Amino acid sequence: MTTRAATHPTRNTPATRRALDMQGSLLMLVFCLALGLQQVAIKWIAADIAPIAQIAIRSLVAAVLVIGVAWARGVRLADARAVFWPGVAVGIGFTAEFCFVALGLEYTTASHMSVFLYTAPVFAALGLHFLVPGEQLGVRHWIGIAIAFAGIVLAMAPTGGGAAGGPAVTSLIIGDILGTMAGMGWAATTVVVRTTALSEQRPTLTLAFQLTIAGISLLLIAAGLGHIGDIRITAPVLLSMSFQTFGIAFGVLLLWFALLRRYLASRLGVFSFLSPVFGVIFGALLLGEALTWTFVVGGVAIIAGVIIVSAPARRTAPE
Repeated sequence: MTTRAATHPTRNTPATRRALDMQGSLLMLVFCLALGLQQVAIKWIAADIAPIAQIAIRSLVAAVLVIGVAWARGVRLADARAVFWPGVAVGIGFTAEFCFVALGLEYTTASHMSVFLYTAPVFAALGLHFLVPGEQLGVRHWIGIAIAFAGIVLAMAPTGGGAAGGPAVTSLIIGDILGTMAGMGWAATTVVVRTTALSEQRPTLTLAFQLTIAGISLLLIAAGLGHIGDIRITAPVLLSMSFQTFGIAFGVLLLWFALLRRYLASRLGVFSFLSPVFGVIFGALLLGEALTWTFVVGGVAIIAGVIIVSAPARRTAPE
């Protein structure tokens, strides 16, 4: 998971970045492991605090921290006013993404959500194809999109009944559709950033918009659904919420920004596809989630298709 400004030039990004070294690779491994645990952490305490309430609370707390970091780095209200409406738009997209994640986790498994959320680059590529000159898709990209969509169909395919102790097939399909819609929400924020003045702003400003709007919106939704009054404070809740807030919504995203300032974005992007792989592994190991052959094969196809779409084009050597 990345903020939607992360892969684009910003005012505080250096002109030159290097290939991944040992330190960068280890930090990316930490990044991917943390994101792989995200859905598992949400699902783990869903009985004590609804997923939508979890994401609302963690977003609001992280928003305060990110705003503090942004202010310390020289971001001021004038900067926010200059991109207010695009900021609102990415905040709405971010809200939609995690609203679908939260709702989807009530139907499907953390493993499924980890994979379907990562359909985002495919939908972003399609959006940019139609809206941004110079972003038109080539044959390789269309092949990757076809593979990814075939993987979606296969991963959602019924296998004759739910796994023992797991969600029923109908429930899984509903959750998987919501996971795909979460990927669309993620993709929408990427398109907004690429097509507005946010592409020239510091990533921390974009993240502040996303976390603030998502936190407020999801808190209102959670309150309307009656989830706030159902919260039970337990040791697992405190542990998971601390990890989600300080580890994911704040720490991991700022780590991503720091890595982007040092290393080539294309190398980081390909490395980040370990996140859904770790998500599947952690879901199976920590939550006991069963993996059907259709989901495993379909998930591999989805990740392969996304890598094909996201891989940088080869540059020919100058003559």
